[in-house]
Amino acid sequence: MLQITTDHVAALLAPQETPCISLYLPTHRHHPAREADPIRYRNMLKELEASLSQRHSKREIEPLMARFEALAHDDNFWNNRTEGVAMFSAGGQFQHVDLQRPVQELLVVADSFHIKPLLRVLQSADRYQVLCLGQHGGRLFEGNRDALDPVEVSHTISAPMVHEPKQSHKDTWHADLLNYLRPIDAAVQAQHSKPSGLPLLLVALPEMQHAFREASGNALLVEEGIAMSPEALDLESLRVQAWEKFQPFYLARLARLVESFENARARGQGAHILEDVAAAAVAGRIGTLLIEADREIPGRLDPDTGAITPAKLDDPEVDDLIDDIAEAVLRARGEVIVVPTDRMPGECGLAALLRY
Repeated sequence: MLQITTDHVAALLAPQETPCISLYLPTHRHHPAREADPIRYRNMLKELEASLSQRHSKREIEPLMARFEALAHDDNFWNNRTEGVAMFSAGGQFQHVDLQRPVQELLVVADSFHIKPLLRVLQSADRYQVLCLGQHGGRLFEGNRDALDPVEVSHTISAPMVHEPKQSHKDTWHADLLNYLRPIDAAVQAQHSKPSGLPLLLVALPEMQHAFREASGNALLVEEGIAMSPEALDLESLRVQAWEKFQPFYLARLARLVESFENARARGQGAHILEDVAAAAVAGRIGTLLIEADREIPGRLDPDTGAITPAKLDDPEVDDLIDDIAEAVLRARGEVIVVPTDRMPGECGLAALLRY
């Protein structure tokens, strides 16, 4: 699974060479449901070609379609799906993102990428990473309360430990263990923890747990891990145990976010009235935005002034104001976090911690 970060989202929001193609497809992990996924995808490609043909010649369309069509016949791709996939193509660039929550089937050809379906999937507060460590190397997973999937890692993380059996003195073994773990820690921080900002749960035998925590400077490492061999857990068992360990941390994080907002509001640095949050978002004043899961507020947002115009969501030209405001915060390099309804402060579905 490709790890998606705030930097990736910011890159999608940047100006692009047109046309910008955004494709979203709900997918399935298991047979027989997944058998229909490539069929629905090929149907979407017919729609894509028809849409492109309205403004582009056949010669221009062929390279635009090539990367999409290559995936249509990639059995390995379709046999290793999650709950959804998002694809983006512009200016010869193409990328796909595996999603751990379902999305609505959607195809948009426009002057910019359509990222709103990504926002609530990627900014949910229940996301975390799991590092499995043993002498045979490290593996990394990313998940939420419902799913856990492997993340591609560098050889520095996955390489097995090399240790001479004759050097079996306890102090020598511990030194060798620390020397083995320090590069792994550095690589995990630089390549995964820092870009994603996600909490990291460690799965390893007690001795490896202790040594890694001694070697690590990762501020995102969760205090309590799973003290057993990763090889003893299949993926589903790992998911269940990881969420059991992570859930108290998740609930505590939500409590801290709410407390931070309440403290900020008491100092005049918090906003929870829709109009105030919208104006602060387009002005780049929001450092952290909490948005209520599954809440929608139909309307139009003026990207220059932050003024909002109420409307009905069944109007095809009307967007969800919460997603528009979240997008404005991300453009200004703010943080957006999705909060469950029962934990959300305020009543409008938005709570902002202001930078100034």
